[in-house]
Amino acid sequence: MSRWLFDLGNTRLKCAPLHGDGSMGEVVALAHGPEAFAEELQQLLPEDAESACLASVASAALTASLVEVLTQRFRRISVARSSAGLAGMRIAYAEPARLGVDRFLALLAAHRRGPGPWLIAGVGTALTIDLLDSEGLHRGGRIGPSPGTMRQALHHAAAQLPAEGGDYREFASDTADALASGCEGAALGLIDRSMVQASRMLGQAPTLLLHGGGADMLATHFPDALRAPALVLEGLALWSRVGTAPGTTEC
Repeated sequence: MSRWLFDLGNTRLKCAPLHGDGSMGEVVALAHGPEAFAEELQQLLPEDAESACLASVASAALTASLVEVLTQRFRRISVARSSAGLAGMRIAYAEPARLGVDRFLALLAAHRRGPGPWLIAGVGTALTIDLLDSEGLHRGGRIGPSPGTMRQALHHAAAQLPAEGGDYREFASDTADALASGCEGAALGLIDRSMVQASRMLGQAPTLLLHGGGADMLATHFPDALRAPALVLEGLALWSRVGTAPGTTEC
């Protein structure tokens, strides 16, 4: 009986097998833009498996296309949804459906790691920041553009500005470095301010937990932060073990 986890984001799909002891196997990331995406995924998956757990923040069309592929290989597919609370973690949102399932699962995984408090920063298409106190209560969060998204937006608005390249400098002396420094610096500033405000609110400094495809870019600026590349999948693994978790949908 084989179980797999799938985290479908705006630019990539992360997936991993889930072992019987609750541990994850090797995490594989696939960009879902290329036409070969479905073929690459089919080559990766087992021919006949028991169940798949899916968390998606992608479009309904892309999610449906992934489910179509999964139904060819898995006998049961469960789609995770955000809920008011789970496994001792409670969210701040009055309407749980309005909290992205990726943020919900990241909060769940952080709480599972220890009592915290945690400041969880996900760096993907967006930069998401969530504060979780030592009692497992989500105190709320922020959403902004990630450095990569900022670069793309500037390039779209002014084509002469390169969409990538350059190195972070406190005060850059060329355009590429200035763009990298400004976009990364904006994200660093948002995280720094969140750390300061979280410390004031809670009376103690939270541990910074970085995850997402763009986290490595920022990690060098936060030497005390913990890196969790597959934090959403960690949360999905925990969600899958709950059984009849609130918000479960079967395909």
